Amino acid sequence: MGWMETNAEVYPFGPAESLVPHPRYAALRAEAGLCRVQMPWGGEAWLATRYDDVRTVLGDPRFSRALAAGREDTPRARPLIEDPHMILSMDPPDHTRLRRLVAKAFTARRVEELRPRVRAIVGALLGEMKAPADLAAGLAWPLPMIVISEMLGVDEADRADFRSWTEQTLALGTGEGALSREQIVAARGHLNRYLTGLVELRRAKPTGDLLSDLVAARDEGDRLSEDELVRLGVTLLIAGHETTANQIGNFVWVLLDNDRAGWRQLLDRPELVPTAVEELLRYVPMAASAEFARVAREDVQLGGQLVRAGEAVMAQMHAANRDRAVFPDPDTVDLAREHNPHTAFGHGVHHCLGAPLARLELQVALEGLLAEMPGLRLVGEVRWRADRLVRGVTALPVSW
Repeated sequence: MGWMETNAEVYPFGPAESLVPHPRYAALRAEAGLCRVQMPWGGEAWLATRYDDVRTVLGDPRFSRALAAGREDTPRARPLIEDPHMILSMDPPDHTRLRRLVAKAFTARRVEELRPRVRAIVGALLGEMKAPADLAAGLAWPLPMIVISEMLGVDEADRADFRSWTEQTLALGTGEGALSREQIVAARGHLNRYLTGLVELRRAKPTGDLLSDLVAARDEGDRLSEDELVRLGVTLLIAGHETTANQIGNFVWVLLDNDRAGWRQLLDRPELVPTAVEELLRYVPMAASAEFARVAREDVQLGGQLVRAGEAVMAQMHAANRDRAVFPDPDTVDLAREHNPHTAFGHGVHHCLGAPLARLELQVALEGLLAEMPGLRLVGEVRWRADRLVRGVTALPVSW
């Protein structure tokens, strides 16, 4: 990826343990603007941990996603090589064209229209749970999967396979019992083939769902290539459930930890739920590693360092969310925090398209739990996922 000095630190700095950020991030914010790191695959990169530096990397067009995609020598956390035809790998104007086609389905207004349906799903899921129960299996995973599957027209019978393929695609491929690169690549292949078949079904018989709209854009307006259509569908399915499912479990764990202090605060003031969701988005270090390298198009001064053209930079968004220059008392959960410009959904042209939907699902899930299970509490050992990019629990045993 171009010239790079040596003496890079091995990254990630250590295994992701529950929701505790590695202490090296705090040290880096205090002592150095950027750090050179050796990524598990693809070589060395710069790592940005300060809020302003992370926002610059994510938002400045001098840092390119397209230059990083499709290359074996791109520094990355996972063995899977990024597909240059995925919307996450594109720069404008290609990115702009694809995003415009799907963005109308995820506007705040359109998403708000889903609130009654999401409430109904939450109510049904909670109604099926009997104490003691696993909240991850009973609510956290089914809710986002049902919502995005209904939006894209994924049959209920196919959802278990889809979840399994998604989990494997997001494997880091490190540690004991890790998936091999071949297994991860195979899972991505399953997803692509599944979406190809779903596209064929929607072309033959449109159903009015989001995928049908995208197929129409491909066939009538010729604005999407076949590969772009399939890959966009895969991206929407993965992004539409994986992170939100993990965050529901993470959020509930944070609220119930420390003698249920956060939970009791929301029981007393349920109107704080939207603000609490923003604070938990800031506080929870969702990604086990920085991901999605950007490559400098030209020499750029960043964080007191010269990033040379061709060098890769990784932006650690959850490290930015603990920057005390922006967030007073950043290591404390303040469910009433008012000024909260966190980077949990990214920044710039790749700001998460599904952010309004994620917010809605997180809010409705917490509102439903507070109303239906006010006595919610942890009742067993919580186990955390390993070898995955997104942190989360494998089970969340609760009673109420």
